[in-house]
Order: sequence, then structure tokens, then C-alpha cells
Amino acid sequence: MTGNNPGGRNRRLLDILWRYKPTPWRGSYSLSRLFLSFYLLVMGSFVAIAFFADFVISTSVKGVTDDYTRRFMQGTIVLIEDDLFRKPRKEWPNAIKTLGRKFSYKLDIVERWTLNLSVKQAEKLDAGELAIDKDGDILYHRLKNTPQVLVVGPLSPDADPDRPRTLPLELRIRLLTWSLIGFILAIAVWFWVRPVWRDLEALRKTARALGEGHFESRAPQARSPAFELLTETLNGMAERTQRLIAMQKELSSAISHELRTPIARMRFAVEMLPDADTADERERVRQMMSDDLEELDNLIDASLTYSRFEREQPELHLTRVDLEEWLNESVDAIRILGKSLELSVDCSALPRGQQVELDLKSMPYALTNLLRNAIKYAKSRIVVSAQVSANRVLIHVDDDGIGIAPDERQKVFSAFTRLDRSRDRATGGYGLGLAIVRLVLEQHEGSALADSSPLGGARFTLNWPLLHTVTQS
Repeated sequence: MTGNNPGGRNRRLLDILWRYKPTPWRGSYSLSRLFLSFYLLVMGSFVAIAFFADFVISTSVKGVTDDYTRRFMQGTIVLIEDDLFRKPRKEWPNAIKTLGRKFSYKLDIVERWTLNLSVKQAEKLDAGELAIDKDGDILYHRLKNTPQVLVVGPLSPDADPDRPRTLPLELRIRLLTWSLIGFILAIAVWFWVRPVWRDLEALRKTARALGEGHFESRAPQARSPAFELLTETLNGMAERTQRLIAMQKELSSAISHELRTPIARMRFAVEMLPDADTADERERVRQMMSDDLEELDNLIDASLTYSRFEREQPELHLTRVDLEEWLNESVDAIRILGKSLELSVDCSALPRGQQVELDLKSMPYALTNLLRNAIKYAKSRIVVSAQVSANRVLIHVDDDGIGIAPDERQKVFSAFTRLDRSRDRATGGYGLGLAIVRLVLEQHEGSALADSSPLGGARFTLNWPLLHTVTQS
């Protein structure tokens, strides 16, 4: 009985529809749908504009056309009237039929009271003037001293009710014209919509791939100029997302690796603590644990700083400063860390009072990291120099240390790269300082380079434009 129950069938149908799910990422659009929508929009707008223009033109020229028709037909009507008045009035019907056969339009005589004319037309008719109907195709002339009216027309053969019914010539011409316009417009819309559709489909596929985790996917070059900027923006976003994810993976892996050493030492110190019999031994273990905690804190701070520069790319607030004064102040602030070293500033290549643009928050961080790096590896001497060349600022940090091998000079600016394999707190570091330097200079539209120094060690160079396109603070 259930199979014959309409309610049961309806419920089963609803269950089937409920279980149905559309294909993911499948939009309710297609090339034909896009083409049809756009074509109807363009064609509808075109037709509306054409009809409006036709209405305006017809309205504006109707008066001129009516006046031309009156002057053109005035002579003919006068001749017809004269011919009629030469005959007795009872012969007028036959006479008008005879005349009608000689003309391409219809002639007739009717009583005045049978006509349904507007007030304006009636006034002209009674005044002895030609009256024209609203379509401008039929003329009315009141015969002299009679209640009868001569009707001439319809002048257009297509308006004659006695003619076989066919489409008016004007209508046929319009239909042909609009058909040609529609066909040509369809071709034009198709050639415009097709590249747009291809670009939309390419962007959809790229967005889908990115959403599924394929961050190496890129949208092909746009065929339509309307999508060039969108394609570039999407590819730029994908590239940055891929780089950030790779950076996060690298950062997580490197941090986890770096955490093992201080944690292992702390675990060892905790195990040693119960065996420490004297106060000196307990103090030594406590100091070891304190140093390890400080190392962990520094690692976290450096990692967060690097991650912030890599991820957020903070907006630059450029300030115009005197380069020589700024260099001297920056070097004096860190001179205490290299008390045993000769640390000097050479600005002899700079014009007096040379002004440069830089961010007073991030650029000092970059220079300080270079100086800290030089202090770690210099034997006895560090020289900071500056120059301006080709509208670019160059700051060199030279030391007389062991230097950097040519094949490793680019690697030093990568995160968690340490060319010395030591792990001691004196020189080990985390390999993030120079990576941050690189990020800071990239934000300044510049670069950081490593080379050999005239002092025999390493030379690090900061290079950025003298003037920026970014808004100054």
C-alpha cells in the first residue's frame, strides 16, 4: 500500500533531492550563459536607445513632414475639386471613382458629420485648410459651400485596406536591418565574451587549486585587458602565500631544531642539581639554567621579529635625516659591545649635510645587526663607511675577521643559516640577524650584499634609493 501512496512517493523524492549535492566549485555559469546574458543586455540597450531616438526624431520632424505633404498635395486637391464642380453634384460619386482609378491612392467623398477628427483638425478643415490625420497618411479637404469632405488617401500603398495584406515595406526593411544589426552584434559580443570567459575560467581553476593547497599554481596571462590586473594580483597573492607558508614551515622546523640544544642542557642541569653538594656547584648549575633560559628567550624574540618582518611587511614611515649624523649616533649606541675593537666611521666620501630617506624604526635594526655580526667575527678593527652613487645610498660595514667564502655570500641572508658551525653563545647566534637585514632593505626597495673587505675580512653593504616613491612621514 505504501507504493501507491502519493505522500510516500513525495517523501522518497524529497529524500533523493536532499541527498543530492552539486559538484564542488562548480558555478552556475557557462560560456553560453555569459554570452546570452551580455548579448541580451547589449541588444536590449541598443534597441531601447534606437526606439527612443526614433521617437524623438519622428516627433521633431512630424510638423515638417505634414507641412510638406500639404504643400505637395494642395495643387492636386484643387484640380480634383475644380473637376468635380464642373459636374452636377449627383455625378460626383461616379466622377470620384473615375478619378480614383487614375491615382495610386484612394479618393472618396464623405459627409462632414461622419468624420471623427480632433479639435485642431476640425478647425483647420472648417477653415478651408487641409487636415491631416495623426499618421500623416490621409488628407481631408472640405468642398466649397458643401457639407461634404474630399478624403485623399491613405497615401501609402501599405496602408490601403483594399490592398492584399503583406508586411509593409518599411517594416520589412526595419526587420532586415535589425536582423543584420543583431547578427553583427552577436559576432562582436562573442569575440569579446570568449576571452573574458577564458580568463574567468582560468582564474576559477587557479583559485580552486589554491584553495585545495596547490600553492604553486598560477593563473595564465590574461587575454582580456579587463583581467590583467586581477590576474597579476591573484598570482602575486599566490606567490606571497606560497613563500609565507614555506617560510613558516622552515621557521617551525628550524626553531624546533634550535630548541633542542638549550632544552637538553637544561634537562642535564636539572639532573645534575640533586648531586650538587656545594653552594658553588648549585650556583654554577643555576647559572647554566639561567643562560639556557636567556638563550630560549632570545631565540623566541628573534624568531618573532623575523616572522613579523616577513609576514606583515610594516608600512615604512620615511624620514629625511643627515646621513653622517645618523651613522655616528647608531655606531655610538653599539660601541660598548665592541670595547676591545677599533670601531670607526668614515664619511669622507659624503657631501656635507647629505640628506637621505629611511625608516627610523627598521633601518637602525638592520645596521645594528650588521654591527653585531662584525663585532662577533672581527679581530681588532671595524670600519663603517657611506657614499651616494647614482641616486642610491651605500653603507659599508667592514671587519678584519675570517671573511666569507664567495659561494656562501648569498646564503648568509637566508634564515637560520650559520656558516660557523659552532654552537657556543659567543658566536653561535641563530642565523636570523642577516635575514632580517635583507627584509628591511627589501622594504626600502634596496638590497643587502656580502663581499670581501679591504680590511681582509667581510664587507656587508646596505643599498637603497636616495629618494623613495613611498609617502614620507
